[in-house]
Amino acid sequence: MNSEAHGSSTEDVGVVVIGRNEGDRLRACLRSVCGSARRAVYVDSGSTDGSVEFARSIGVDVLELDMTLPFTMARGRNAGFERLLREDPTIRFVQFVDGDCEVRPGWIERARTELLRRPDVVAVFGRRRERHPEASLYNRLTDQEWEGPAGEVEQCGGDVMMRARSLRSVGGYNEKMIAGEEPELSVRLRQAGGVILRLDAEMTLHDAAITRFSQWWRRTVRTGHAYAEGAELHGRTAERHKVRHVLSALLWGLAVPVAALGLMIAAIPGPGWCAGVALGLILLYPWLWLRVYRGRRNRCDRRSDAAWHALFCVLAKFAHVGGILRYAINRLGRRRSALIEYKTPETTAAQRGASRS
Repeated sequence: MNSEAHGSSTEDVGVVVIGRNEGDRLRACLRSVCGSARRAVYVDSGSTDGSVEFARSIGVDVLELDMTLPFTMARGRNAGFERLLREDPTIRFVQFVDGDCEVRPGWIERARTELLRRPDVVAVFGRRRERHPEASLYNRLTDQEWEGPAGEVEQCGGDVMMRARSLRSVGGYNEKMIAGEEPELSVRLRQAGGVILRLDAEMTLHDAAITRFSQWWRRTVRTGHAYAEGAELHGRTAERHKVRHVLSALLWGLAVPVAALGLMIAAIPGPGWCAGVALGLILLYPWLWLRVYRGRRNRCDRRSDAAWHALFCVLAKFAHVGGILRYAINRLGRRRSALIEYKTPETTAAQRGASRS
C-alpha cells in the first residue's frame, strides 16, 4: 500500500450526526467533528431548541426529517448517509455519531488508518466513556456498559466508522427497528464476510443524562425490545442472535417469579413443601447477584461498583421482559412499535455543576 494510503488525511471521510433537542450536547458534538472530516451532515428529527440554526451557523449541512413519517434512529442514519454520498460520492468512510456524544481528538484519523490497514474490517469503533459518571448512579452504570476488550467483536454501537461501500452493500440500517439497529446491522455485515473491530483508543464522550430510576427503567425496557426484535430477525441463524438474552430475561424476569408466586398461593391451602420451593426460587436471585458480582470483581471492579452493577443486572431482567412483551403484543396486533425515549432535553443542575468544574 502506498504512502498516500497510509497518510493521516481525512479527505475521504464524512460524518453523520443524528439528534433531537440535544442542546449543549449537540453543540459540543458538532464542534468536535468540524474540520476533522471532508463533510459533515446533521440529521435533525424535529428539534425546537435551536439545534438546526446552530448547525447551519457553523457550516454543517443540515437535513431536517419529515416528522409526519415514523421516526427511528436508523432512519436518521440512513438519511444522513445517503445525503452525504449524494453530495460527495468520493466519500469512502463514514463516521456515525449520536448527537449526545463528542468525538475525541485524533479518533477519526485513527479509525481511518485502521480501515486502510485492514481491508477485511468494515466497521471500527473505540472506547466510549460517560462525560459525567459522577453525576448519578445510572450514569456510572452506563459508563460500565461501554467497557470491553479490544479486538474483533460481534457488534458495534451508535458511534462507529464504516466503509461506505460495505454499508450500502447490505442495505444500510433497518429503519423499522426502534432500538438495537446497530447489532442487527452488525449481523448482516458479518454475514457478508466483514469484520467488526474494537480499538483500544478514545473515541467519544457520551452524555447519558440519566438521573432518575424511571429513565433507567425506560432505557432498559427499550433494550429488551431490541433483544426480542433482533431474535425475531436473526435468531434462527447459526449464531442465534439475541436468543440467549431473550431466554434469560424470560426465565429470570417472568418464569421464576410467576412460579414462585403460584407456589406461594398453592401453599395456603395445600402442602407446606410448596412454600419451601417458592422460597428456594426466590433465593435464586441473591445467587444470580453473587454470580454477576464475582464476575465484575474478577474484572477488577471496585466492590461498590461491582455490587451496584450486579443489582441492576438482576433488576434489568424484569425491565427486559417488559420490552419483550411490548414487542410481542405489537407484533401480534400488527402494530408498529413507538419509540421508547428516556432522555429529557434539559441539562440537570448536577450536570451543569459538573460541566463548570
